[in-house]
Amino acid sequence: MRLSRDSRAILHAAAGLAAFVLWLAVTAGFRPLMAPDEGRYAGVAFEMLRSGDWLVPRLDGLPFFHKPPLFYWIGAAAMAVLGPSEWPARLPSILGAAVAALGLLLFLRRWADAASAKLSVLVLVTMPFFYVAAQFANLDMLVAGCISATVLLAAHASLSKAQGGAWRAALAGAFFFAALGVLAKGLIGMVLPGAVFLAWCVATRRTRALMAWPPGWALFLAIAGPWFVAMQMRYPAFFDYFVVTQHFRRFAASGFNNEHPFWFYLPVIAGLSLPWIGWLALARRGAREGRAPLSDVDWLMLIWGLCIVLFFSIPRSKLIGYVLPALPPLAYLIARAVPAAMKGPGPLSRPLGWTAALSGLLCLASIAFVGVYVVQPGHRLRLPAGVAVAPGDQVLMLDAYYYELPFNWALRQPVMVATDWTPAVVERRDDWRKELHDAARFEPERGSTLLVDTFRLHDALCVPRATWLIGPSNAVLAHPWLAQARLVAVSREAAVWRFAGSATRDRRCLDEPGAAAPQ
Repeated sequence: MRLSRDSRAILHAAAGLAAFVLWLAVTAGFRPLMAPDEGRYAGVAFEMLRSGDWLVPRLDGLPFFHKPPLFYWIGAAAMAVLGPSEWPARLPSILGAAVAALGLLLFLRRWADAASAKLSVLVLVTMPFFYVAAQFANLDMLVAGCISATVLLAAHASLSKAQGGAWRAALAGAFFFAALGVLAKGLIGMVLPGAVFLAWCVATRRTRALMAWPPGWALFLAIAGPWFVAMQMRYPAFFDYFVVTQHFRRFAASGFNNEHPFWFYLPVIAGLSLPWIGWLALARRGAREGRAPLSDVDWLMLIWGLCIVLFFSIPRSKLIGYVLPALPPLAYLIARAVPAAMKGPGPLSRPLGWTAALSGLLCLASIAFVGVYVVQPGHRLRLPAGVAVAPGDQVLMLDAYYYELPFNWALRQPVMVATDWTPAVVERRDDWRKELHDAARFEPERGSTLLVDTFRLHDALCVPRATWLIGPSNAVLAHPWLAQARLVAVSREAAVWRFAGSATRDRRCLDEPGAAAPQ
């Protein structure tokens, strides 16, 4: 039986998606979670699964509204099926990368040619920057996949409409992925692909009426709107914090972490795209020899890459993963830079084959390096065999918050965190203190029980149940009373002590040696 053209396209798409997921996921479970990002986002997804509250993202039991919930929904669902481990925690990023690669393949097969499509995707999935990010449990690759799909589907709809073909399904898909992008990381999921598409429309002199398509906006609001409305109704301060603070203030103001100069992303992209980026040098030779005018696809990729890099170069706070949406167009531009006259059997001629092989080895070597040499304190801090936190025990972190520990230890309840919570100390740095302090503002009563000022430590420790205290390994120098507890585990950076508990809240349970009866 002969398959129709549409059926063959579906089968090719399914096979391509399976191949991308297999390549991107094969080493995703080989290394522990990295702090703070992977521990934070995997921890929120784990807590969503553990608590059964799939509506409100929570960090240590407190509402965490830095980002919307799509990553946590996918991660928590994967953990529900596969169990809480590193692989399902990274599945949202793997899926985002697969969507970007598959979208690029299908778009270029239709609007460029099969050889360019295959080579562009080969470049993309063997680019170390893309490969490592696809196995990193934070929101950047998921939103990059949504942005890529939105741009490609919107451009496909525009090109199809210009040729008199079907375009509504593709445009509906663009609005669908834009809504997912907003649920993945906020307004940039809509603003960035919209800006790319509009700039491309202006550059190629094509109609922009597609942006005003009412059914698309209805679909967008139906998908993206309910969660935001629900959060605003439940927490009146949500809009000011999520939209004003986390979007506009963070974009425009200083005082946040990771401040870098305007040109920061140029060496980042060049260095993390080796060895493929070297092929762009061939484009200069082609320019000297003369080349054909830019096609609509060429313009789309150029504008797409430039918009992403320029947008994220403006704010002072910059993270490497922000520019991941620029990698699909970069892969196409690299593939286009390969001289058409290169001899050899198809796109995988010898020089390209060696480049692909070297790049693939760099991908695997990068994962191996990170897994061996970048191990977090919370991963090295393991309880001895036969020792576990009992269901009724409480856990307290002292002068630190180890994001990955609740996930690694599969804790059943949020931990208490003891430090100096005065506003002057909290506002000094954009770190775990500020994240937890901001989260506690949405539920002050619960926050007051979980965020403990150090002068109230005796109240937290002098209780009838056992307390596991986690802090820096040298914490005993600042808190001599820790000598009263049993040291359970220690690493170079952190340690675990156990207090057996006390029936009295008298300060002597900490001050007098032996009064806490460590066990």
